[in-house]
Amino acid sequence: MDNFDPLAGTDWLGDHLEDLDIRVVDIRGYVKKTDLGEGRQSAEYLGAREEYDEAHIPGSIYMDWTRDITDPENPVPAQVAPPERFAALMGSSGIGDDTHVVVYDHAGGQFATRLWWALNYYGHERVSVLDGGWEKWTAEDRPITAEVPAVEPATFTPRPQPEWRAEAEEVLAASENDGAFILDARDEGQYTGAVTRGEGRPGHVPGAKHLHADSLLREGGTFRSDEELAEKLREAGVPDDREAPVVAYCNGGVAATVPLFALHRFGYRNLANYDGSWNEWGSREDLPAER
Repeated sequence: MDNFDPLAGTDWLGDHLEDLDIRVVDIRGYVKKTDLGEGRQSAEYLGAREEYDEAHIPGSIYMDWTRDITDPENPVPAQVAPPERFAALMGSSGIGDDTHVVVYDHAGGQFATRLWWALNYYGHERVSVLDGGWEKWTAEDRPITAEVPAVEPATFTPRPQPEWRAEAEEVLAASENDGAFILDARDEGQYTGAVTRGEGRPGHVPGAKHLHADSLLREGGTFRSDEELAEKLREAGVPDDREAPVVAYCNGGVAATVPLFALHRFGYRNLANYDGSWNEWGSREDLPAER
């Protein structure tokens, strides 16, 4: 898989929609933010099933990023589903061990890369993100449908890769001893502590550098050119060493997967997503916060 580029273009998908080994996944959704005043905001995690039901890429099935691929037993919101639950969903969705998954959201961003990360975490590397997602597909007047495809169940074998997912204690250790490059993918206001989401504390993980996930995308949702992405990573201070460990986080381990996706495409392989992110860290008084 070393030469496999996980970023798929609309031209490529248009040519391969009928391939028997491909399963297209629609994972459109939202984070609905509300300004509460005095530097605080709330966030509601929402799927977009009704939009899928209205129209989607032919042959695609829908997954709700807030429920289907998450762990309902975890007190921290939106944590990745445990192996049995994840495998059952993939299998019932027609995704087997040899399936090439192509995933899209509205504009090729964080929800698509979240599923890309979750599949890689469970050892399934054959997954692509559709560059520009639904926005680009429809802007090009490509085929859409309201027909929900019949799916033949498949066998998905979860093979957890623990190095892909960091726990709070691992992030704390990396923060204290410079054991990894820590990247905060939230917006600048949250990183600096000017804006606080929910009931959490303001600030960021001590020593973390800032790289807003949205800055890696052009207007319209396609990824920036490789040259532009490389410059963004350099500006954030990401090490040139492709073997250097990098841990990314955001609020719920979702937007963090955008820089991880970009880094993976550039050949970085020692990558981890702090799944609990600030939803966990910001609410735990035993963990330090820096402003």
